[in-house]
Amino acid sequence: MLILVSGGSASGKSKYAEDLAARTPPGERIYVATMRVWDEESRRRVERHRAMRAGKGFRTEERPVHLDHMPVPAGSVVLLEDLSNLTANEWFGPEGPEGAEARVLSGVRRLKEAAACTVVVTNELFSDGVAYDKETADYLAALARLNAAVAAEADRVYEVVCGIPVCWKGA
Repeated sequence: MLILVSGGSASGKSKYAEDLAARTPPGERIYVATMRVWDEESRRRVERHRAMRAGKGFRTEERPVHLDHMPVPAGSVVLLEDLSNLTANEWFGPEGPEGAEARVLSGVRRLKEAAACTVVVTNELFSDGVAYDKETADYLAALARLNAAVAAEADRVYEVVCGIPVCWKGA
């Protein structure tokens, strides 16, 4: 099963996704952390997310790039936090934008195939009305395509707005 959870910044999407993953049948739960810690703000975000998932039985796997190389135990429950960070890391990383979308999508598909349940968190970054430089605009376009591709393959798609999950696809 593949579940996509989207929402704006601080919408409650991460908590909702963690709760979904924690409610799955018993088994190994893997939290795939994609954020690279660059500064104090990112360090605080990582700590906040660690505190949110404390006691929920997750093992953390740091995977900022090359998701498709991550070993995934059969029958596990995987929570990928998040698609936008992973995409940015691949897009702006050493390998660059060429092939970044394919690398990310390949990794998500690998999780879906190996795990009993994969929950992917992504950000809704497309309604701010800001005109970005070409490099950032190209990244955002790639993320939009990836969000659409993962949503198309997902069994369920949720958008979390003000802490309220809205189901757009599935039961």
